[in-house]
Amino acid sequence: MVRAAAFFDLDKTIIATSSATAFSRGFLAEGLLTRRRVVASAYAQLAYLLGSADEAATERLRAQLARTVTGWDVATVSSVVRETLHESIDPTVYAEAVELIAEHHAAGRDVVVVSASGAEVVEPIAQMLGADAVVATRQAVADGRYTGDIEFYAYGENKASAVRDLARERGYDLAACYAYSDSVTDAPMLAAVGQAFAVNPDRALRRLAAERGWGVLTFRRTVRLSRLHRHARVTAAVVAAAALALVALLVLRRRRGPSSA
Repeated sequence: MVRAAAFFDLDKTIIATSSATAFSRGFLAEGLLTRRRVVASAYAQLAYLLGSADEAATERLRAQLARTVTGWDVATVSSVVRETLHESIDPTVYAEAVELIAEHHAAGRDVVVVSASGAEVVEPIAQMLGADAVVATRQAVADGRYTGDIEFYAYGENKASAVRDLARERGYDLAACYAYSDSVTDAPMLAAVGQAFAVNPDRALRRLAAERGWGVLTFRRTVRLSRLHRHARVTAAVVAAAALALVALLVLRRRRGPSSA
């Protein structure tokens, strides 16, 4: 069998927000953020979400966030993300993305979340989504605190290189793989696979998708992932109960033997 994967950008592709700034309230409560920094981060996020996610906009957001987290305690950041994950991210997940992830898993493909946000933020979100692997930005740490330097920036061509490295490591056939993103900055990643899709694309990506014959998808509906999980558990319980009832009925009929005419 050909082994393949589906590579998903995170911000504005799986979720309708910026994952890097979604936990601002929790960071403020822990004293990591000042109110001035909250305002600056919110402004950077708003400009990112409303504007085109081109290289300049993404770099401004990255630089703002790098300045913000310098000196933060890594363990505290991870704790805030874990404790506020559902509150911060759950309401922003696109239902269409959740459905696509389920379809890829059902087809036997791995799902990989590829994001420019930090690994401490992306990994718990990916776990919540049921993803199989993560490619994310790694920040330098000294004495348990962020230094403000970036060891690996999961952006642009770096995303494509990481996708190719993971394909070699796991044996994926890139021609059979899928990729999804909203931003033209992810064009290298989209071009690295056989099946590329622009999701809610910016204008530059929409033009490029038309030129290269990539699919264009529109995600609109957000859904609470926890609600979907509860529904899935209830459905599984109902199916299991029905199956047990059917087995019991068959056993009972077999014990009684054939009925006489």
